[in-house]
Amino acid sequence: MSLTESTFILPKEAQLTQKQQQITQQILQFASQHLNAKTAAVFVLSGDAGAGKSVVLSTVFNELQKRTQSRDSVFYQTDNHLLVNHNEMLKIYWEIAGQTDYLKKKSFEKPTPFINRMNKRQKQADIVFVDEAQLLLSQADPFNHFKAANQLDEIMRLTHVLVIVADFNQVVKLKSYWSKSLLQQHLAGHPVEQADLNQQLRIQDDKLAAWINSLIEGKLRPLPAAADYELRIFADGQPLFAWVKAHDQVSGLSRILATTDFPFRVFSREPWYVTAGSLKLPWDRFNYQDRPWASQPETINEVGSIYTIQGFDLNYAGVILGPSVTYEPKTDQVIFHPEKFEDQTALQKRHQADLPDEKAAQIKILKNVVNILLKRGRYGLGIYAVDPALRQKLLMLAKK
Repeated sequence: MSLTESTFILPKEAQLTQKQQQITQQILQFASQHLNAKTAAVFVLSGDAGAGKSVVLSTVFNELQKRTQSRDSVFYQTDNHLLVNHNEMLKIYWEIAGQTDYLKKKSFEKPTPFINRMNKRQKQADIVFVDEAQLLLSQADPFNHFKAANQLDEIMRLTHVLVIVADFNQVVKLKSYWSKSLLQQHLAGHPVEQADLNQQLRIQDDKLAAWINSLIEGKLRPLPAAADYELRIFADGQPLFAWVKAHDQVSGLSRILATTDFPFRVFSREPWYVTAGSLKLPWDRFNYQDRPWASQPETINEVGSIYTIQGFDLNYAGVILGPSVTYEPKTDQVIFHPEKFEDQTALQKRHQADLPDEKAAQIKILKNVVNILLKRGRYGLGIYAVDPALRQKLLMLAKK
């Protein structure tokens, strides 16, 4: 399985869309104009999951690092870094660095080590890129050795130009809670330029993407007919697993995923299990390998989570919607229950008073998790719902 088959990175024969090419040049021009800025200039690229944001970021960073070696370039010998707070995506970037001429593994790291090192050396970078910026810590987190108020302000203090990719529908922890309004508050006083990618490239059928969005907002609709996409609803987890394995044998890169609604312990030596009807499979283990979880053949027999699959492309995704996602027939609504969500650390109360409604923010976290999982598959999506009412409703809609 090649790297380009399993991630957001384009194969050599593929090309950026016209919009992606335009934004690539826009970012390079913005960076060149603000290289000597006294107050960090910030470029914000936003868009939904699967819109190709990371493709643009990776392309720009590769071109920038290439230009650092040219004496004729304004970027000659500039000090540039790409940061991401997600273990699996960081591994992807490290793997990319080993396959290109201009990228070095040391240029990719997590925000906290970057911040601590630059502070210790009293240095300032020229250009910093942040992928999945919605995962930046927005409060102190002793567990991750971060003691400042938030990572965004710290990074802006340590660079002349900052380029961030953000999707506020992929915020998955309250300790990294960001919204458009909160971001704008922190960017006040900085030169800012924004761009948006709104074309869905992973799930290219507009009706299917709209169906997923409707489910997340609480309204179930009949399954759309898609000529080039397989959408299936399952009455039990075993046939869902068989469907995923069959596609993995033919197409590769097909995995079972689940909302974080089942017991687990980080770093546990003993397996923790996900149950879906008659199916019982272990959660993904903490991935100590350099290869991303989904690209390891043995993980076909595990259940992936947002912590192993976010930012990753699958060919076929089998998604288990756990007990926190239910259906209420009387109101014809999908209901999200934070109290049933097993990953309670993601919903822990924040110290800052920047959440207008904490319960609403917790529900938004759950919706974001479902959004991330349902939009992983490029060619197919299978769904099993633990809640009987939701499962019955989905099966009924599948027959229409």
